[in-house]
Amino acid sequence: MPDEESTEPTIERVLVIMAHPDDVDFGSAGTVATWTDAGLEVTYCLVTSGDAGGSDLTQSYEDRASLREAEQTNAAAEVGVTDLRFLRLPDGRLEYDLDLRKAITRVIRQVRPHRVLTQSSERNVDRIYASHPDHLAVGQAAIAAVYPDARNPFAFPELLANEELEPWTVPEVWTQGGPEIPEPARVVVDITDTFDRKVAALRAHVSQTGGREGLADFLREWAVDNARIGGLPEGRLAEVYRRIDTR
Repeated sequence: MPDEESTEPTIERVLVIMAHPDDVDFGSAGTVATWTDAGLEVTYCLVTSGDAGGSDLTQSYEDRASLREAEQTNAAAEVGVTDLRFLRLPDGRLEYDLDLRKAITRVIRQVRPHRVLTQSSERNVDRIYASHPDHLAVGQAAIAAVYPDARNPFAFPELLANEELEPWTVPEVWTQGGPEIPEPARVVVDITDTFDRKVAALRAHVSQTGGREGLADFLREWAVDNARIGGLPEGRLAEVYRRIDTR
């Protein structure tokens, strides 16, 4: 029999950590729907409320944040997610620092996930939209929160002393949106059966996608490419990730 270290972790709870509303839906809504369909508990942690995203110059930052939180809540419902945590940090001004690491560590210890899905901390010059500075900061901070912070009782000891948040070890992290993924670390998720819900989730972000023509075609083309990269049969659709073993 394989030893304990070589066995795959049992996944019951997943924590999705993203910089902005709609980030998870562009990259992973199809995958999230497969998880909730399989009975996994999925929680979203949105580090900002997207208050700097939009084109309406007459709208206040506060109103825009409220709108985008509501849109993300509606989008999450399309793929079976009802637990959303908004950290409400300033959109467009995130930095990889101890404050961000602590905020994410707190949520990890609250949710106690077996898998974290977050954004890549590696800049992808071939898909520059995936490498928004906020994405990179969140990806880097989320990895640091997984290891070493969330599992270390001496990291941010006030979380244990004042909030009674026990240390937690996350067995694995999946990242979206980075550069080309080497095959041993690549995970390909078939989203053919959940693709329509991915589109519906993105359409729920009316302030961002309401006027976008050909959204479904764009997403389908992207998913076809992912399926080809993953070696899936013709006609299938996929989302692709880098898996990091963090045990």
